[in-house]
Amino acid sequence: MTRSKALFERAQKSIPGGVNSPVRAFRGVGGTPPFVVRGQGSHIVDADGKEYVDYVCSWGPLLLGHRHPEIVEALNRALETGTSFGIPTEGEVELAEAICEAVPSIEMVRLVNSGTEATMSALRLARAATGRDLIVKFEGCYHGHVDSLLAKAGSGVATLGIPDTAGVPQSFAATTVTLPFNNVQALAECFDVYKDKIAAVIVEPVVGNMGCVPPAPGFLQALRETTARNGALLIFDEVMTGFRVAYGGAQELYGIRPDLTTLGKVLGGGLPIGAYGGRRDLMSMVAPSGPVYQAGTLSGNPLAVSAGLAMLRYLKSHPEVYTQLEARTARLAAAAPSSITVNRVGSMFTFFFTSEPVTDFDSAMKSDRARFAEFHRWMLERGFYLPPSQFEAAFVSAAHTEEDIERTVEAARAWFSKQA
Repeated sequence: MTRSKALFERAQKSIPGGVNSPVRAFRGVGGTPPFVVRGQGSHIVDADGKEYVDYVCSWGPLLLGHRHPEIVEALNRALETGTSFGIPTEGEVELAEAICEAVPSIEMVRLVNSGTEATMSALRLARAATGRDLIVKFEGCYHGHVDSLLAKAGSGVATLGIPDTAGVPQSFAATTVTLPFNNVQALAECFDVYKDKIAAVIVEPVVGNMGCVPPAPGFLQALRETTARNGALLIFDEVMTGFRVAYGGAQELYGIRPDLTTLGKVLGGGLPIGAYGGRRDLMSMVAPSGPVYQAGTLSGNPLAVSAGLAMLRYLKSHPEVYTQLEARTARLAAAAPSSITVNRVGSMFTFFFTSEPVTDFDSAMKSDRARFAEFHRWMLERGFYLPPSQFEAAFVSAAHTEEDIERTVEAARAWFSKQA
């Protein structure tokens, strides 16, 4: 028995499913998940000493790879002064200023501890600002495990949500309307029906949680125009795209300015963090300035703040990182044959095992998950760690070398040629 298998069996006795986030359990691909003992650059090593080129990158945060020296140095400096105070620090101000400078729509920002916390808080703020209750989301977009957002569409274009998980009351899910992604007509019909009840539309501007699905031309602009015309807010969930697809996130890349933005992942440099920010008039409603309560014991803790500041300062001073990521990820995407649909935005990508275009949740679900699982096992055996689900985006980091990319392309093409 391998050490990873023994650890997995042991973990299942004390942790639900043996993991602390469901996709890690390998249910989507079969087999035993490797248990990691260390990472460096673009590589990770498991408990049995096997080394992998890592395309999960902690599900996106590690834009500079594992243990980047400037982030490690920043963390070491922070550890010399303390891990948490629950009292304001200068670092929090510096990170807030850096976020406001980087992200086009953010004039004020509040730090929290996760992307889920950020989206939950942004929705509360949107409801308070508009005096309305309904939230519009898009099928296949994940905004954290917020009760009201764990809903899927029923029959029809604009149907009030039904719970998509046990433990969520119908009344919570009924505050959410779920629409098909990239469908402007569905958006228009939804506002025709619920016009004066919609507080906000929340969207991943580039979806990552049904695999990488970019916005269709004009879709984000339609969201901006429709919400503005109807007195609703537009929230960009940039937890995944923020600082990854561009320094200023997807809103910089596509030239759309939302009212509120949620952030996480890359922002923390590999440590847990979240943030929500936007227009000054909206953020001034957050306590203690205004009536919208939100608080957190470890919000703005010096470790996460130090890692985040190091990350943002590095990216700002090294804009060539994004050019490099674009080129290397494009080379990976080119490895797939025409029978595979490859979606990519910057350093996010997905090989969809379907020959049809993937533009929304329904088209993503047409992918051959059994073939994806075979491909995943082939790559894993050869030392390449891809997301263990057809419906999760993969990531390239600045630490991935030309050799990493070339070896990955060769291994992928070897599998594809066997299938021809």
